[in-house]
Amino acid sequence: MSQLTPTALALTGFIAWTLALLIVMEANRTRLVIAGKVAANGFTPDNANLSPFMQRLARAHANCIESLPIFGGLMLVALLTGRSAVTDPLAYAFLAARVVQSSIHLASLSAAAVSARFTAFAVQMVIGVVWVVGLLMSAGS
Repeated sequence: MSQLTPTALALTGFIAWTLALLIVMEANRTRLVIAGKVAANGFTPDNANLSPFMQRLARAHANCIESLPIFGGLMLVALLTGRSAVTDPLAYAFLAARVVQSSIHLASLSAAAVSARFTAFAVQMVIGVVWVVGLLMSAGS
């Protein structure tokens, strides 16, 4: 049985984190429907008619969905081409930055929190650029 590379584990973790955010959101929505506080068809995609936490949860989940094709795509390219050596060194750092970004988003919208959240996102962007360059440079080998 082969072991998963750090890239495969980070990609799985990214997908699992996105799914966990969705489960929390849907569990809260289900609770609101059962309690009769919101009709089953009364939800907006951004949870604008719900609590500030639910609005932040919707955005944190959407951020993951928006980033998955880019960062997940890079990890998938590395895995499919046998070049996970390019993405492995920063795979766990990427996943940690993603979880930190979402967690800060869930916790607060204060100026300090937004700055910290952007820092976590900037880390992901730098990692993505490193991966793109590394994958393109290794294309000839």
